[in-house]
Amino acid sequence: MTTYVEAAAKKKRMPGVIPLHGDEGFAGMHKAGALTAEVLDLMVPMVEPGVPTAKLDRFVYEFARDNGATPATLNYRGYRYSTCTSINHVVCHGMPGEKPLREGDIVNIDVTLIVDGWHGDSSRMYPVGEISRKAERLIEITYESLRLGIEAAVPGNTTGDIGAAIQRYAEGERASVVRDFVGHGLGRLFHDEPNIMHFGNPGTGVELKPGMIFTIEPMINLGRPQVKILNDGWTAVARDRTLSAQCEHSIGITETGNEIFTLSPRGLFNPLEARNSP
Repeated sequence: MTTYVEAAAKKKRMPGVIPLHGDEGFAGMHKAGALTAEVLDLMVPMVEPGVPTAKLDRFVYEFARDNGATPATLNYRGYRYSTCTSINHVVCHGMPGEKPLREGDIVNIDVTLIVDGWHGDSSRMYPVGEISRKAERLIEITYESLRLGIEAAVPGNTTGDIGAAIQRYAEGERASVVRDFVGHGLGRLFHDEPNIMHFGNPGTGVELKPGMIFTIEPMINLGRPQVKILNDGWTAVARDRTLSAQCEHSIGITETGNEIFTLSPRGLFNPLEARNSP
């Protein structure tokens, strides 16, 4: 059973209880989302061959500190980093390290900054130098999947409509949609109701109502959708070791559609597309 409540009345995640936010929540999410988008923009020229992901992680930590924000992942359930950096066949939750990026890698950088108690959550795919055409195509599919998911996120539709739009497109392009990890509600909580699956059937799931805030973050594999978790307890990899990509926005449902909180101020949300533009 699904219940909708005013966000101010909810202090912790409760299954089936979905908070509806007002103007204050949307304003807070716009501020947090803008700062997250800004730091992701600033890293576009930094992602190059020879750069260790630990350097990128330190940059995000220092940026957050200097701007009065806190990285949500830092010390979250024992996680020790300010970002997740997922390279090539890593699906999500890759840990930053001192191993340098290599020419031809693709890397997802996932950042959530807390600003005045609100969580701005977004991720992007960064090409490292010149990448293969199959890697480019995977990134294109992933970004189009997100666009279609956001297009379906309007009042009166359901969470199943979002997942169906993503699955129909991605599988039509002979890619696969990861099932093990999903989008989620957020706001003053990092993870809240509802779950946003990136697969499913139209008309199923939870009805979308104005005031809902959540992420859409499809993870798309070139091979099969199955993943496994490495011994560190965090890093999820494609079981068949094929390339994986992900991109993510935080959005809010309005009376007429939705608002994206994590838009790139410099038009760099897809660094590959920006690089290839004339």
